[in-house]
Amino acid sequence: VLLWGPRDEAPAPDGSRRRDTQCGLFAIGKVLRHFNVPFTYIRNSDIDDPSFSRGVIDFIKVCNVVKIFKHTRILQIGTRPFDFWSVIVNEGELLEKFGIQLSPIPLGELTSYMYKLIDEEDPRIEETKDVYRKWADIKIKDEDFTKVAALKLAMQDKMNEYGCNAGTIQCWTELQREIGILPYASEALLQTEGMPVTCETDINGAISEILAESATLGDERALFADVNCRHPENENGELLQHLGTFAFQTAKNRPVLPPSHFVFDYPGSAAFEVKDGTYTLVRFDGDHGKYSMLIGNAKTCDGPYEQGTYAWFEFKDLNRFEAKYVYGPYIHHMAGVRADVVPILAEACKYINVAPDYYDPIKDKVAAYWYGDLDTILDDDQK
Repeated sequence: VLLWGPRDEAPAPDGSRRRDTQCGLFAIGKVLRHFNVPFTYIRNSDIDDPSFSRGVIDFIKVCNVVKIFKHTRILQIGTRPFDFWSVIVNEGELLEKFGIQLSPIPLGELTSYMYKLIDEEDPRIEETKDVYRKWADIKIKDEDFTKVAALKLAMQDKMNEYGCNAGTIQCWTELQREIGILPYASEALLQTEGMPVTCETDINGAISEILAESATLGDERALFADVNCRHPENENGELLQHLGTFAFQTAKNRPVLPPSHFVFDYPGSAAFEVKDGTYTLVRFDGDHGKYSMLIGNAKTCDGPYEQGTYAWFEFKDLNRFEAKYVYGPYIHHMAGVRADVVPILAEACKYINVAPDYYDPIKDKVAAYWYGDLDTILDDDQK
């Protein structure tokens, strides 16, 4: 529900007035509260005021977040890796609290289908390889390249078969023993095409990606990154990276599919640095029946070269960000988009029964975003 009323004209010369808009707004707000109806308010303004058009467009983004969140089904390929206790989720709670469904399948169902595509020489494999060539420089053997393309198609087909809008995969190490490649370049192209797939069977990570992308109306593709280590020189700098899962649209330089990665000596990763800019970072997570969404902004900064897909981010206070992660309920995976959608995601929280959480002290600023004056709320970059 969006609540807005036009600003009243000046009283007529005889002292009469045509309406009392604020009287109605205040009454409606109270009645909506009586019936426990959450709503978003745009400040009392003229219809040609910038805050009105901004408010309507932003509310559409909020609606998109809520709609996609409530209609999410995630393909779970394999179990979580044994050591990753951090990615444990409560499937029943996700369904009962939010309507989020999981579609679990064993790794073998995916890999056998992948080999079936290769054995039958599915023509889409060569078409997919051509798509990769448009995006990236290919530095792996053609046999392995065929597997990368076939794995991408296999995950895509299984997501469609089970009616899923996102996926997760047990990305190591059984997968490498079965097919001899890493899945990350396959994930990268799926991410590029708007089908997020996360690693280490991180269900809440996939939800984080969905939230981040939907807040931009799909204009920006999300990163899915490990939050890894501090910058060697910048006290507020932090490395966010992965072995190649980032969407190709996020690349600053031309992507490469390298022969291997230092973590796993297999082909199937991708490598590039992400575009510069201000990003919104997002992590949806929970435990003990309570769920929250960690959100905030960070700007890219210069840093050392890193294998895989990566970005160095500068935070306002890295110690504060680090403490949020240590105390939880968050883990080392995070989604990010090259846009400031913190107010959108925070507003969406009231409609999905998730607590907004901030790693910077911006709660009041975010709340005022919806009803304040643009000149007092936005900094120069945002304007």
